[in-house]
Amino acid sequence: MERNAALKLLQGYVKNENMIRHCLASEAVMAALARELGEDVFAWSLAGLLHDIDVEITNADLSVHTKEAVKILAESGIDGDIVEAIRLHNEEAHPGEKRSTRFQYALAAGETVTGLITATALVYPDKKLASVRAKSVVKRMKEKAFARSVNRDIILECEKIGIELPRFVEISLAAMQGISDELGF
Repeated sequence: MERNAALKLLQGYVKNENMIRHCLASEAVMAALARELGEDVFAWSLAGLLHDIDVEITNADLSVHTKEAVKILAESGIDGDIVEAIRLHNEEAHPGEKRSTRFQYALAAGETVTGLITATALVYPDKKLASVRAKSVVKRMKEKAFARSVNRDIILECEKIGIELPRFVEISLAAMQGISDELGF
């Protein structure tokens, strides 16, 4: 599936503009991680873009989120590895199953770090990604009260793909800064 078709598919299911922006940020982060690791940039990008396609259908209920996504994506002809990474980015819906591949860890960590980066940008006076420094995001990782809903353990799965946290944040932040106009901040 081409990128424009994937974006239209996403927009057919997700109407909330903030959620669309989150998916665009995740797409950019996944592309950057794929380039860093010598992986398939298109497949990783597509996973980032489509990972939350069922979030509105499931009302973001983590006990079922990704189950509808699997059906939607399979019917749309999305590659099985992409569907599996999307499925397991939310382990809570699949008791007893754990992420086990570089792709799966990257998607879970990559889409989660976008929330921490966004929250960091929003506390700056200008609320711009351009003002954020990777060091600030890493520092915010240690502040449990900051962006409380962001699961730090999932972000730390970046180490399972061979990228230490400071570098992971640098890559992710630069990717999001590269599309800041699309993200609106």
